[in-house]
Amino acid sequence: MIPRNEVGRVVAHLAAIWCVGCVLTAVQFQAALIALFAGGVPATAAVLFIAVPLSVALFAGVGATARPVVPLTRRARGLWGWAAGVYALGTAGLLGAVAVLQQADGLKSSVLLYPSGGVCYAVAAAFFLPGARARLAALGAAAVFAAGVTYAAWDAAQPPTVDEWLTANGVDRALLRVGEPPSGYVLRALGASEDGFGADYERTGSATLHLDVARIGHDTRRADARGCPVPFGETIHCTDDGEGRQLVDYEGDYERQELRLRRDGLVHTVTMKGSRAELTAARHILSTLGPATEADLKGLLTAPMRR
Repeated sequence: MIPRNEVGRVVAHLAAIWCVGCVLTAVQFQAALIALFAGGVPATAAVLFIAVPLSVALFAGVGATARPVVPLTRRARGLWGWAAGVYALGTAGLLGAVAVLQQADGLKSSVLLYPSGGVCYAVAAAFFLPGARARLAALGAAAVFAAGVTYAAWDAAQPPTVDEWLTANGVDRALLRVGEPPSGYVLRALGASEDGFGADYERTGSATLHLDVARIGHDTRRADARGCPVPFGETIHCTDDGEGRQLVDYEGDYERQELRLRRDGLVHTVTMKGSRAELTAARHILSTLGPATEADLKGLLTAPMRR
């Protein structure tokens, strides 16, 4: 049983263990990573082998100040046993947290390991406080922490929503415009950013049509007064396709056509190989342009997302 007048010392003791645990976790984690990349598994094993006695000695130094609240540390043998126990239990808890986070997101949130390591060592130290209530409280804290880590890992592993993906990648939502898929085609969004949006219209047995949306002026290629690209190493023909559209034929090594529509400060471009059926499909896409729905943008979730 911990006397009430010793509660402050207990809190200070556990806070000190938490701080040491945070630092120790960071040092061990970074040392292991450096050794793994520099010398492989043998070097990592050697670093960890050296880290164990040094870590136990560090906790023994902290434990020497805890004699008023942890009777076990009042003798030299008990002090070293306490230090070894705290390190062993805390490291076991930390390895469990690492395993869960590794399975969830590959330790992309490794910075969270440092305070988590501190908690593991502090909870381990709490098990050595006198009294059954203290041990039950430590066990409860360990269970809550384990549940919290598991939930955090599960939450991190969940795929983002379209809105979360767009926000994280800083997408200019005004660019998210698509046309209705022509008969037989399926729309697949490819990528979006603050500068542009791209999507493919796919159909079995036919060439893919690619839609690109960008702000007028984003294309840095030289253009004439009509907005037709100035030829550079290939022959280019531009014709009026009606209803504000412009048809651009490229006759170089990579023959293709672009059907463009400038509207509301945006240029919408459908790229195709040049068949009559593809041109009809491209016209349909540009004539039905509208804001993309969440269903239209599901394909973005397969692209990388900023953290």
